[in-house]
Amino acid sequence: MKQKSKVTVSNNIIVLAALIIMCVILAIVSPYFATKKNLINIVLQASINATLACGMTFVILTGGIDLSVGSIVAFSGIILGAMLKANFSLGVAVILCILLGGICGLINGLLVTAVNLPPFISTLGMMSIARGSALYISKGRAIAGFSGRLNFIGSGEILGIPFMIYIMIITFIIGWFILKYTKPGRYVYAIGGNVEATRLSGINVNFYTTMVYVICGLTAGIAAVLLTSRLDSAQPVAGEGYELDAIAATVIGGTSLSGGEGHLSGTIIGALIIAVLNNGLNLLNVSSYIQQIVIGVVIILAVTVDRVRSKHNR
Repeated sequence: MKQKSKVTVSNNIIVLAALIIMCVILAIVSPYFATKKNLINIVLQASINATLACGMTFVILTGGIDLSVGSIVAFSGIILGAMLKANFSLGVAVILCILLGGICGLINGLLVTAVNLPPFISTLGMMSIARGSALYISKGRAIAGFSGRLNFIGSGEILGIPFMIYIMIITFIIGWFILKYTKPGRYVYAIGGNVEATRLSGINVNFYTTMVYVICGLTAGIAAVLLTSRLDSAQPVAGEGYELDAIAATVIGGTSLSGGEGHLSGTIIGALIIAVLNNGLNLLNVSSYIQQIVIGVVIILAVTVDRVRSKHNR
């Protein structure tokens, strides 16, 4: 465990150094990059992806994957919008939206553990179900006109910092505490490290594997609240590609796709790297198509480094 901890710290330093170098280069080539307004905007842009990536980290640490989070964001957001249009109180609508995400995650987890489906297949199915449900309930149209009740979550500030950033930070603090200081957190790493040995040691592997998918669903529900409030509308096509960004942030941050190795501190750095890349390329007027190519190359490089590191550690 100490060896893995040292590897994680070393990886975090490398990823953080890469982020700093990127920021320095972009500050040199663009006079608008290093302004306070733009830097806050970068963190704000990263907040939704980072929140999703927080839950994704739990799943990948067990050796699983969740392809449904983007669709769950859309589905939960549509339900949130429908409840607000039906005059539900904001608190009740937000809580139910987050819980709906958790229920979708629970279904994913049960498909993986009880039905014994591969995570790729079960979450791919949920991706289609959630997206189709969002389109069916909304009849393919956006839901808007919430009378400003979501405005503070999406555009409000406390001490000059957007409220969404506080929500992201709180989400990560809770996730960090679970992974570092609780038995379930240690079991997550154990399952990813060696699932059979963990099962033989008496740990309920199915329960804790299901738990990580529930956590991932809950963070998708939180992201749905953030996105809906940010756009001031619920859109059935929202969240497309978000699962890839969340996986990218997690892997770039050093979490191994084979499980058992990684940390949330790396994940948040990975989310910031993606946000800085997108922001910097926008400032440089680089085509959005080229941006997708760049992100794809970064993902491939991150996974390649992960594979090389895994072989070296063996």
